[in-house]
Amino acid sequence: MRFLSLLPLALTIVAQAADWPEFMGASRDQTSPETGLRETLPAPILWEKKIGTGYSAPSIRGGILMLHHREGDHELLEAIDAKSGEVKGRYTYPSKFTDPFGYNNGPRCSPLITADRCYAFGAEGVLTCLNLRDGKVLWQRDTRTDFKVPEAFFGVGSSPVLEGKLLIVHVGGQPNSGVVAFDADTGKTVWENVGAKTWEGLRKVHWPGEPTISWELGHPDYEKQASYCTPVVATMHGRRVVVTVTRQGLTILDAKTGEHLFSRWFRVRQDSSVNAMTPVVQDDLIFISTAYFKGGSELLKVRPDFSGVDEVWRGTQLEIHWTRPVFTGGALFAFTGRNEPDAHFRCVEFLTGKVLWDRDEGWPNGGHGKVRPGDEPNVFGRASAILADGKLIALGEAGLLGIFKPDTSKPTELARWQVPGMNYPCWAAPVLSDKRLYLRSEDRLICLDFAR
Repeated sequence: MRFLSLLPLALTIVAQAADWPEFMGASRDQTSPETGLRETLPAPILWEKKIGTGYSAPSIRGGILMLHHREGDHELLEAIDAKSGEVKGRYTYPSKFTDPFGYNNGPRCSPLITADRCYAFGAEGVLTCLNLRDGKVLWQRDTRTDFKVPEAFFGVGSSPVLEGKLLIVHVGGQPNSGVVAFDADTGKTVWENVGAKTWEGLRKVHWPGEPTISWELGHPDYEKQASYCTPVVATMHGRRVVVTVTRQGLTILDAKTGEHLFSRWFRVRQDSSVNAMTPVVQDDLIFISTAYFKGGSELLKVRPDFSGVDEVWRGTQLEIHWTRPVFTGGALFAFTGRNEPDAHFRCVEFLTGKVLWDRDEGWPNGGHGKVRPGDEPNVFGRASAILADGKLIALGEAGLLGIFKPDTSKPTELARWQVPGMNYPCWAAPVLSDKRLYLRSEDRLICLDFAR
């Protein structure tokens, strides 16, 4: 692979309490400890810039924002001053990815920033580790060829997570490389698991009359393992585990060794479907959801010996496409629905599945980006939300920014604003760091002053 541009970054990144250094933030649950945030809109725009295409949210650590996007035939990793928007360094590599369904061809995964490194996963499956002090590539893996990864529906969309010295990645390789742990320092494979050995002979849960799984390489039901779910690393029954949802279903692995602990089929019958929501894990409870063809949701309680799960509840109260619910106050606050016209904002009691309230967010003039120039949609569609300072901050698909109270008794909207320059599709969640809110659309990045 040829590298066309490598500008020194010359950075020494120091962690701050207000960092957002990876997908879903430092706590990996869309929450921030920041306080003193505004609850009125509009907010002052500190800077904005036109950027390359993509769907990945930026990541921020120590005042440096890392953005993964695409210009022309190259993917770019740019180091940007988070306060000014000035580009400090850039690394590029070629990309030929073309989305088979006509969506944009840029990267989907968020970078992961440590004190001195940046890890990034491109739309074609190129996994890169950069040294942030000099901008040099420390290691790189082409997962497509290293692990025999079939072409995914919408490109690679699962962000890497770091567990100690292991970089854990939802790769989707055949025959048994659905999830891979790399040595974070060297890029060498430490363990790989999930695939034929995982699923062979298991029952297709909630598929009445279907035989058990018989894994066949090249079979249309099994050739694609990768989903768009980012792995969750958690402590469960005293053990560090990786919880993820492949295209076939839920899998739990030992985080250190990759040992398979449990799997459960979680798929709808139609072939043209994906799992995209990152699970919500609380103690021994796992919440998973899909939006395709009435797939719905399940809350599962994992047994102490990992021999199985007990179904706490199951239903279509939530049918979540890709945005992860915010869990707070014993409830899930979620934007549910497969497409824009059937979107709803709902509050669901976590332990019972009871819908506490519901608000229609479907676009009245249809969906799929059919917003006329000059329109100001009065609904959020399938928005993405984060939690900070006791408030939900949500970015709608067409750039409508909202602030809500996480009230379980009723939907309580404090403010809304159609952010200038933010247009459909805005599918990356907001990012908050040092009282600044960063919003990304397909081709624009905006920084707002979000201090009270």
